[in-house]
Amino acid sequence: FETLQQNDRALRDAVAGRPVSMAAGYTIAYALIVATALPAAVLMTVAGGYLFGIWLGGSLAVTGATIGAVGVFLVAGTSFGRRLGAGTSPLLGRMREGFQKNAFSYLFILRLLPLLPFLVASVVPALLGVSLRVFTLATVLGMIPGSFVYASVGNGLGAILARGEEPDLDILLEPEILGPLLGLAALALLPVLYRKLKGRRDVP
Repeated sequence: FETLQQNDRALRDAVAGRPVSMAAGYTIAYALIVATALPAAVLMTVAGGYLFGIWLGGSLAVTGATIGAVGVFLVAGTSFGRRLGAGTSPLLGRMREGFQKNAFSYLFILRLLPLLPFLVASVVPALLGVSLRVFTLATVLGMIPGSFVYASVGNGLGAILARGEEPDLDILLEPEILGPLLGLAALALLPVLYRKLKGRRDVP
């Protein structure tokens, strides 16, 4: 919070003065973070909402993440990667059945819910022969809810700093922060709901 507050004016002036280059640089940086599996995607999404607002920030985050994921997918889908996919890895074996039943729905769930690391959910579909079109569409749609919620958190933080206020724990009661936090809580409950529904469906 202190670092953002100290550099708030410089960051906003940079975005206002060079909006296209700042947006492009942010998107490229996001794609590189995803492609190299650096654990900073959530922070980048929050920063996107802080710098560009909810809608543009969330859209840039989805775009950058998709570019990075597609890059990983294409590398994993080389002939060498396909040979690895033909192996008998227990993880690949368990996931192969899900992708064979409905690749789009299965990948959409993996993107929407934090059931697997993002990198794994980009590599395995390539090893199992999922098409690039299905992979890209499911990735984009699955990432939209979480990306815009995290961008909303960043936007709320930016609104507080723009008013000249110092962020503290009281910001949790601000509408700009409380709303996105409730959205995060809902997202956090989705895996629990998914497992319960799946468990009921699996019962004879």
